[in-house]
Amino acid sequence: MVDSLQQLISFKYIIASLVFSAIGIGVLSFSFIIFDKLTPGNLWKEIVEEHNIALAITTAAFTLAIAQIIAAAIHG
Repeated sequence: MVDSLQQLISFKYIIASLVFSAIGIGVLSFSFIIFDKLTPGNLWKEIVEEHNIALAITTAAFTLAIAQIIAAAIHG
C-alpha cells in the first residue's frame, strides 16, 4: 500500500513538472515572438547573416530574463 502510494506521488510530480515545463516553454516562445515583432527588421537575418552582436546579446538577455520570471512564477 505504501509503495503504490509513493509511486503515485512520484508520478504526480513527474506529470506536474512536464506540464509546467510545457507551459513555461509556451510562454517563453510566445514572448519571444512578441519581442521579434516589436524589433525592427528580421531578427534571424540580423543575428545570423549580418552578425549583429548587440542584437544577439539583447535577445539573449531578454530570453534569460523572461525565463527567470517564468521559473519564479512556476516555483512560487
